[in-house]
Amino acid sequence: MKNKGVMALGALVGAAIMYGIVTFFGPDAIADQDVSLRPGDLQLVAQGKKIYDANCASCHGARLEGEANWRERGPDGLLPAPPHDETGHTWHHPDQVLFELTKYGPAAMAGGDYKSAMQGYEGVLSDEEIIASLSYIKSRWPKDVIARHDQINQSAAH
Repeated sequence: MKNKGVMALGALVGAAIMYGIVTFFGPDAIADQDVSLRPGDLQLVAQGKKIYDANCASCHGARLEGEANWRERGPDGLLPAPPHDETGHTWHHPDQVLFELTKYGPAAMAGGDYKSAMQGYEGVLSDEEIIASLSYIKSRWPKDVIARHDQINQSAAH
């Protein structure tokens, strides 16, 4: 019974996060296409690891650990790359948002004066390559984090 309460709380938090993302990024930011990560697709995950290693690991870490002090802006005004493991906030975002953040970059999604060192990968990686890299990331999370992320996706779909 206690686990169901934790899971319900996770879903509620996920819905609140989704509301915040839509409010921050705008209502059209999530309308691009329907995206579903596939962490159980071993072939896709293996491809995703190669893509992650070649394009993401230099900033987000070979073990998804991110950069030090990732919550504090540096002297350049930019936030360091966050971890993509369970200690970061990646799993707090639904698949669609993760895809669009990767494809377009946070600055393009947020608009205005938002600063980020994270580039968008549109024109660099195909949509399937972005999904593969994100599926690899998700495949590395503990089972309970994957379950909570799945609930966030379900909440976002409604």
